[in-house]
Amino acid sequence: MAVADQNLKDQLRKLVELQVMDEAIFRFKRELREKPAEVEALRQEFESKKVKLKSLEEKLRAVQLSQKDQEGELKVKEEGIAKADASLALLKTNKEYQARLLEIENLKADKSIVEEKILLGFDELEAAKKAMDAEKVVVAQYEKEFAARKKQVDDDLAVIADQLKVRESQRSRIAPEVRPDYLSRYERILNNKDGLGIVKVVDRTCGGCYMHLTEQLLNELRKHQELISCDQCARILYLEEEL
Repeated sequence: MAVADQNLKDQLRKLVELQVMDEAIFRFKRELREKPAEVEALRQEFESKKVKLKSLEEKLRAVQLSQKDQEGELKVKEEGIAKADASLALLKTNKEYQARLLEIENLKADKSIVEEKILLGFDELEAAKKAMDAEKVVVAQYEKEFAARKKQVDDDLAVIADQLKVRESQRSRIAPEVRPDYLSRYERILNNKDGLGIVKVVDRTCGGCYMHLTEQLLNELRKHQELISCDQCARILYLEEEL
Protein backbone atom coordinates (compact mmCIF):
# COMPACT_ATOMS: atom_id res chain seq x y z
CA MET A 1 0.00 0.00 0.00
CA ALA A 2 1.40 3.35 -1.03
CA VAL A 3 2.26 5.87 1.69
CA ALA A 4 0.03 8.50 0.07
CA ASP A 5 -2.81 5.97 -0.06
CA GLN A 6 -2.44 5.16 3.62
CA ASN A 7 -2.10 8.83 4.57
CA LEU A 8 -5.33 9.74 2.82
CA LYS A 9 -7.11 6.84 4.47
CA ASP A 10 -5.83 8.03 7.84
CA GLN A 11 -7.11 11.51 7.06
CA LEU A 12 -10.49 10.14 6.01
CA ARG A 13 -10.72 8.17 9.26
CA LYS A 14 -10.00 11.35 11.20
CA LEU A 15 -12.64 13.23 9.23
CA VAL A 16 -15.16 10.46 9.94
CA GLU A 17 -14.30 10.74 13.65
CA LEU A 18 -14.79 14.48 13.43
CA GLN A 19 -18.12 13.97 11.69
CA VAL A 20 -19.35 11.83 14.60
CA MET A 21 -18.40 14.64 16.98
CA ASP A 22 -19.78 17.38 14.75
CA GLU A 23 -23.08 15.64 14.16
CA ALA A 24 -23.60 15.54 17.93
CA ILE A 25 -22.37 19.13 18.31
CA PHE A 26 -24.78 20.41 15.65
CA ARG A 27 -27.64 18.47 17.23
CA PHE A 28 -26.86 19.78 20.71
CA LYS A 29 -26.59 23.37 19.48
CA ARG A 30 -29.88 23.05 17.64
CA GLU A 31 -31.57 21.74 20.78
CA LEU A 32 -30.07 24.59 22.82
CA ARG A 33 -31.68 27.00 20.34
CA GLU A 34 -35.03 25.25 19.99
CA LYS A 35 -35.85 24.18 23.54
CA PRO A 36 -35.98 27.75 24.96
CA ALA A 37 -38.39 28.58 22.11
CA GLU A 38 -40.53 25.65 23.25
CA VAL A 39 -40.61 27.06 26.78
CA GLU A 40 -41.44 30.52 25.41
CA ALA A 41 -44.39 29.06 23.48
CA LEU A 42 -45.63 27.41 26.66
CA ARG A 43 -45.16 30.65 28.59
CA GLN A 44 -47.17 32.60 26.02
CA GLU A 45 -49.96 30.03 26.19
CA PHE A 46 -49.88 30.31 29.98
CA GLU A 47 -50.07 34.10 29.72
CA SER A 48 -53.08 33.79 27.41
CA LYS A 49 -54.79 31.66 30.07
CA LYS A 50 -54.12 34.37 32.63
CA VAL A 51 -55.55 37.01 30.28
CA LYS A 52 -58.78 35.03 30.03
CA LEU A 53 -58.92 34.70 33.83
CA LYS A 54 -58.34 38.42 34.24
CA SER A 55 -61.18 39.12 31.80
CA LEU A 56 -63.51 36.89 33.82
CA GLU A 57 -62.44 38.59 37.05
CA GLU A 58 -63.18 41.99 35.52
CA LYS A 59 -66.57 40.77 34.34
CA LEU A 60 -67.37 39.56 37.87
CA ARG A 61 -66.36 42.92 39.33
CA ALA A 62 -68.56 44.70 36.77
CA VAL A 63 -71.54 42.50 37.67
CA GLN A 64 -70.90 43.08 41.39
CA LEU A 65 -70.72 46.83 40.84
CA SER A 66 -73.92 46.80 38.79
CA GLN A 67 -75.63 44.76 41.49
CA LYS A 68 -74.49 47.23 44.13
CA ASP A 69 -75.83 50.12 42.05
CA GLN A 70 -79.19 48.36 41.65
CA GLU A 71 -79.38 47.71 45.40
CA GLY A 72 -78.62 51.38 46.02
CA GLU A 73 -81.34 52.38 43.59
CA LEU A 74 -83.78 49.99 45.31
CA LYS A 75 -83.04 51.62 48.65
CA VAL A 76 -83.78 55.05 47.15
CA LYS A 77 -87.09 53.77 45.75
CA GLU A 78 -88.06 52.26 49.11
CA GLU A 79 -87.19 55.45 50.95
CA GLY A 80 -89.21 57.45 48.41
CA ILE A 81 -92.25 55.17 48.90
CA ALA A 82 -91.97 55.39 52.69
CA LYS A 83 -91.69 59.17 52.56
CA ALA A 84 -94.64 59.46 50.16
CA ASP A 85 -96.73 57.15 52.37
CA ALA A 86 -95.91 59.22 55.44
CA SER A 87 -96.95 62.41 53.66
CA LEU A 88 -100.43 61.20 52.79
CA ALA A 89 -101.84 62.18 56.20
CA LEU A 90 -100.60 65.73 55.74
CA LEU A 91 -102.35 66.37 52.45
CA LYS A 92 -105.38 68.70 52.61
CA THR A 93 -107.18 68.12 49.32
CA ASN A 94 -108.43 65.02 47.57
CA LYS A 95 -106.62 66.10 44.40
CA GLU A 96 -103.29 66.21 46.25
CA TYR A 97 -104.08 62.87 47.85
CA GLN A 98 -104.82 61.18 44.52
CA ALA A 99 -101.69 62.69 42.95
CA ARG A 100 -99.57 61.34 45.79
CA LEU A 101 -101.14 57.89 45.46
CA LEU A 102 -100.27 57.89 41.77
CA GLU A 103 -96.73 58.93 42.65
CA ILE A 104 -96.51 56.04 45.12
CA GLU A 105 -97.81 53.57 42.50
CA ASN A 106 -95.19 54.78 40.04
CA LEU A 107 -92.47 54.43 42.65
CA LYS A 108 -93.65 50.90 43.44
CA ALA A 109 -93.65 50.04 39.74
CA ASP A 110 -90.10 51.37 39.42
CA LYS A 111 -89.18 49.41 42.57
CA SER A 112 -90.50 46.20 41.02
CA ILE A 113 -88.38 46.75 37.92
CA VAL A 114 -85.28 47.30 40.07
CA GLU A 115 -86.09 44.19 42.14
CA GLU A 116 -86.38 42.14 38.94
CA LYS A 117 -83.00 43.45 37.77
CA ILE A 118 -81.49 42.50 41.15
CA LEU A 119 -82.91 38.96 40.89
CA LEU A 120 -81.49 38.61 37.38
CA GLY A 121 -78.25 40.08 38.67
CA PHE A 122 -77.97 37.28 41.23
CA ASP A 123 -78.08 34.72 38.42
CA GLU A 124 -75.53 36.67 36.40
CA LEU A 125 -73.36 37.05 39.47
CA GLU A 126 -73.46 33.33 40.17
CA ALA A 127 -72.66 32.48 36.55
CA ALA A 128 -69.74 34.95 36.45
CA LYS A 129 -68.33 33.60 39.70
CA LYS A 130 -68.69 30.02 38.53
CA ALA A 131 -66.89 30.80 35.26
CA MET A 132 -64.11 32.62 37.10
CA ASP A 133 -63.65 29.79 39.63
CA ALA A 134 -63.54 27.20 36.85
CA GLU A 135 -60.93 29.22 34.96
CA LYS A 136 -58.88 29.58 38.15
CA VAL A 137 -58.67 25.80 38.35
CA VAL A 138 -57.59 25.63 34.69
CA VAL A 139 -54.93 28.32 35.20
CA ALA A 140 -53.63 26.71 38.40
CA GLN A 141 -53.33 23.34 36.66
CA TYR A 142 -51.69 24.90 33.62
CA GLU A 143 -49.28 26.80 35.83
CA LYS A 144 -48.32 23.56 37.52
CA GLU A 145 -47.79 21.82 34.18
CA PHE A 146 -45.88 24.81 32.80
CA ALA A 147 -43.56 24.88 35.84
CA ALA A 148 -42.93 21.14 35.55
CA ARG A 149 -42.25 21.35 31.82
CA LYS A 150 -40.00 24.37 32.23
CA LYS A 151 -37.98 22.56 34.91
CA GLN A 152 -37.67 19.53 32.64
CA VAL A 153 -36.47 21.69 29.75
CA ASP A 154 -34.04 23.57 32.01
CA ASP A 155 -32.65 20.24 33.26
CA ASP A 156 -32.38 18.97 29.68
CA LEU A 157 -30.57 22.14 28.62
CA ALA A 158 -28.05 21.72 31.45
CA VAL A 159 -27.36 18.12 30.38
CA ILE A 160 -27.10 19.11 26.70
CA ALA A 161 -24.70 21.94 27.54
CA ASP A 162 -22.46 19.48 29.42
CA GLN A 163 -22.60 16.98 26.56
CA LEU A 164 -21.75 19.75 24.11
CA LYS A 165 -18.65 20.64 26.13
CA VAL A 166 -17.55 17.00 26.09
CA ARG A 167 -17.98 16.70 22.32
CA GLU A 168 -16.23 19.99 21.68
CA SER A 169 -13.35 18.87 23.89
CA GLN A 170 -13.11 15.58 21.97
CA ARG A 171 -13.24 17.47 18.69
CA SER A 172 -10.44 19.79 19.74
CA ARG A 173 -8.18 16.77 20.22
CA ILE A 174 -9.00 15.25 16.83
CA ALA A 175 -9.07 18.35 14.61
CA PRO A 176 -5.30 19.13 14.81
CA GLU A 177 -4.60 15.69 13.36
CA VAL A 178 -6.34 16.63 10.09
CA ARG A 179 -4.44 18.49 7.38
CA PRO A 180 -5.39 22.18 7.48
CA ASP A 181 -6.59 22.24 3.88
CA TYR A 182 -8.68 19.10 4.39
CA LEU A 183 -10.07 20.47 7.63
CA SER A 184 -10.93 23.81 6.06
CA ARG A 185 -12.71 22.11 3.17
CA TYR A 186 -14.59 19.76 5.48
CA GLU A 187 -15.70 22.56 7.84
CA ARG A 188 -16.88 24.73 4.98
CA ILE A 189 -19.09 21.91 3.71
CA LEU A 190 -20.16 21.08 7.28
CA ASN A 191 -21.46 24.58 7.90
CA ASN A 192 -23.18 24.80 4.52
CA LYS A 193 -24.81 21.38 4.79
CA ASP A 194 -26.34 21.54 8.27
CA GLY A 195 -23.67 19.57 10.10
CA LEU A 196 -22.95 16.85 7.54
CA GLY A 197 -19.61 17.30 5.79
CA ILE A 198 -18.48 13.76 5.02
CA VAL A 199 -20.69 10.77 4.18
CA LYS A 200 -20.18 7.16 3.26
CA VAL A 201 -21.22 5.63 -0.05
CA VAL A 202 -24.29 3.42 0.37
CA ASP A 203 -25.19 1.05 -2.47
CA ARG A 204 -23.35 3.23 -4.99
CA THR A 205 -25.21 6.34 -3.85
CA CYS A 206 -24.18 9.41 -1.85
CA GLY A 207 -25.06 8.98 1.83
CA GLY A 208 -25.95 12.67 2.03
CA CYS A 209 -28.21 13.39 -0.95
CA TYR A 210 -28.71 9.80 -2.26
CA MET A 211 -27.61 10.67 -5.77
CA HIS A 212 -26.41 7.70 -7.81
CA LEU A 213 -22.63 7.81 -8.24
CA THR A 214 -20.88 7.07 -11.52
CA GLU A 215 -18.43 4.21 -11.85
CA GLN A 216 -15.70 6.73 -12.69
CA LEU A 217 -16.24 8.59 -9.43
CA LEU A 218 -16.24 5.31 -7.47
CA ASN A 219 -12.96 4.36 -9.10
CA GLU A 220 -11.49 7.72 -8.09
CA LEU A 221 -12.59 7.03 -4.51
CA ARG A 222 -10.83 3.64 -4.53
CA LYS A 223 -7.55 5.22 -5.61
CA HIS A 224 -7.31 7.30 -2.38
CA GLN A 225 -5.27 9.98 -4.09
CA GLU A 226 -7.42 12.98 -3.14
CA LEU A 227 -10.61 13.92 -1.36
CA ILE A 228 -13.61 13.22 -3.60
CA SER A 229 -16.89 15.09 -3.26
CA CYS A 230 -20.38 14.32 -4.46
CA ASP A 231 -21.19 16.21 -7.66
CA GLN A 232 -24.70 16.93 -6.38
CA CYS A 233 -24.30 18.00 -2.72
CA ALA A 234 -20.51 18.62 -2.53
CA ARG A 235 -20.10 16.47 0.61
CA ILE A 236 -16.86 14.53 0.93
CA LEU A 237 -17.35 10.84 0.12
CA TYR A 238 -15.66 7.70 1.47
CA LEU A 239 -16.01 3.95 1.05
CA GLU A 240 -16.53 2.42 4.47
CA GLU A 241 -15.15 -0.97 3.42
CA GLU A 242 -11.94 0.71 2.16
CA LEU A 243 -11.16 2.24 5.56
